[in-house]
Amino acid sequence: MLDPTSVAAISAVLGAVGSGMANEAGKWAWESTGGVVRRIVGREVPAPAAQDERDDVARMVHERVRTDPQLAASWRSFASRVGGGPGPARSVRSHLPASIRFFTDRKEAMRQLQREATRRADGRPRVALVHGPDGMGSSTLAVHYGAQSARLFPDGRIYADLGGGGTSGVRDSGTVLRVLLRQLGVPDEEMPPATEQLGEFFRHRVADLRLLVVLDHAYSASQVRPFLTSAPGVFTIMVARNPFPAIDAVRVPVGPLTDKDAVRLLTDITDKSTVAAARATLPSLLARCGGSPYALRAAARQLSAPTLPPRSAGTDGDPVRGAAEDNYRLLAPETARLYRLMALRGWPAFDAAIAARTTGEAPAATAERLEDLADRMLLEHHGSGTGRYHYRPGVRAHAEAAAIREDGIAACSAALGRTLTGYADLAASAAHQALPESWRVPAPPGDRTGQRYEDRGAALGALLVEAGNLVEAVRCAEESDAPDTAVRLCRALWPLQLKAGHHEMLLPALRTGARLADARLSGSRFSDGPDAGALQAQLAHSLTETGRWEEAEAAARAAARAEESAGHKRGHASAVEFLGLLRLRQWRYQEAYDCFEEAGGILGTMGAQDEGADDVPRAEALLERHRGRALRGLGRREEARRRLETALSYFRPGEGSGGDTYNTARTLTDLAETWLDEENTEAALPLIEAAITTLDGQRAEYHLSHLRLMRDRCVTS
Repeated sequence: MLDPTSVAAISAVLGAVGSGMANEAGKWAWESTGGVVRRIVGREVPAPAAQDERDDVARMVHERVRTDPQLAASWRSFASRVGGGPGPARSVRSHLPASIRFFTDRKEAMRQLQREATRRADGRPRVALVHGPDGMGSSTLAVHYGAQSARLFPDGRIYADLGGGGTSGVRDSGTVLRVLLRQLGVPDEEMPPATEQLGEFFRHRVADLRLLVVLDHAYSASQVRPFLTSAPGVFTIMVARNPFPAIDAVRVPVGPLTDKDAVRLLTDITDKSTVAAARATLPSLLARCGGSPYALRAAARQLSAPTLPPRSAGTDGDPVRGAAEDNYRLLAPETARLYRLMALRGWPAFDAAIAARTTGEAPAATAERLEDLADRMLLEHHGSGTGRYHYRPGVRAHAEAAAIREDGIAACSAALGRTLTGYADLAASAAHQALPESWRVPAPPGDRTGQRYEDRGAALGALLVEAGNLVEAVRCAEESDAPDTAVRLCRALWPLQLKAGHHEMLLPALRTGARLADARLSGSRFSDGPDAGALQAQLAHSLTETGRWEEAEAAARAAARAEESAGHKRGHASAVEFLGLLRLRQWRYQEAYDCFEEAGGILGTMGAQDEGADDVPRAEALLERHRGRALRGLGRREEARRRLETALSYFRPGEGSGGDTYNTARTLTDLAETWLDEENTEAALPLIEAAITTLDGQRAEYHLSHLRLMRDRCVTS
């Protein structure tokens, strides 16, 4: 058994605690670890961010505990409370897209996949790379194999679109890893906050599973490497346009169907009599489709036509674009316009509401036209029954070219502007309803309040559904020279950051928004300072949560400068507070305390006329709590308790603010931790019980789990 005071064991504890910082209990454990390390080593030790740094801290702790039995006992006690890595993932259902009914001429490819999935385990990852042009059925092959091979993968079949097919931007590995982990039943609160830890976490979770992983629309070897594992029961199928020489995988090429198999597919889709009656046009139709299963399906309705319509030269012999052109010519004018204008940007998944804003038509009529486009295979349903759609890459390329050719640049720009305004209005309205009390979320103008949601959760849910589109809208607004729209969109992302995480997905948009707001600030008389400061603060928050501490510090300092220049005291104090919270995360407790003192001094200068003045009492109470946390890290526990008691007097119902359940429970937990630092379980237990009672019915499972572990420690000690 590994000695808990060995360097390896200490480093493992540091790694396990660091990986758990996505939830409140994990943050407490990390701060507690910093205080314990400080007490054992006898001085401030910067928090480790990488494995080599964790090993260095572990050696410092080991050198002290190996010669001091009392310190060794203290570390063992602490490690027994926080040690342990993530458990195995639960068995999950299939998350593959729906397969198709008629599947033709892929027997050899299916055999290749089966051989790789069932070969004897030898330490090499089980990996296949299915590759072929758009419309040839490479994605369909991977999904169909998964549907037919369920018995091989009793622990689940999971799927992610890596975005390399051209529908929208290529997705970063952190975002995709979180998608896969959610499909494995892992809550966001259990995932490591730092992107570089996610790959290891994913591999640990799947180590003992019999699992199929399908990575669709892969773009490059470097993009897929974080997902590959040598776990004997995991089979990974990558789908790409072209093979990646740098990846050691079984190559499964997917080419065009033979004419014989193409006719068989058309017969399956229609019937024998229809195909027989089309003898005159069938050879031309087969030539047009070029063996593409997509093109054949899209062309099936043309079998009954006496002649085939002529094609424009713009399709360049591409079967997907050619099929799109044939069906496009059959559309009603309003539906054709909708088809063209929604293709001006690669929206991940759009609905009738935003499409109606783009075209200026009624939502009900737009919904019917979207369904018509889907029936003609010019749009794809994005999930079953969601009312959302996306283009396949080749079809979108056709539609976008048609828009530029037929509508012109000016009309396309105007339509794209309407789409951006629609997304900005939706985001601003939903964000304000999700966090109505937050000064960080500006209220939308009176004429743009948008849809009313049932409650805060429904408003947050609307933002979550549109998150991918909002990130794309920020990118589009920057490219369209619409910085005001980009900034407005980014301000509306705050509820997603605060309540839902998704930091990797949002970071590109936040970086863009902060850069654009800074550019506006430098060219103005500081009128945009609140936007610049707010977006730098939002950026600092997500950078902190993803472990990018150096960047987070730069963003927090930029936020403070911008807010101070704008004379926005509430924002200035908040930016300095952000920096203090970063210092807590870094175990730099004295600097954290100094930041909280500075932030409190700024709040003290605010008058009733200042923006955010109504929020000052709550902000001061939060700073008192943060001071208490910093003092605890410094080992000044009596002072810490006085500060925490002051904060608690504000947060508790009937004692100042009318009650803040969330922060009451957090502050009670902080107080209990200060007593447990001194092994005083008698003083800690009533505080723990009070925190548990406070959180009853609040859906705070991770906090409650942490409190129950603390209570067990008190009861059993």
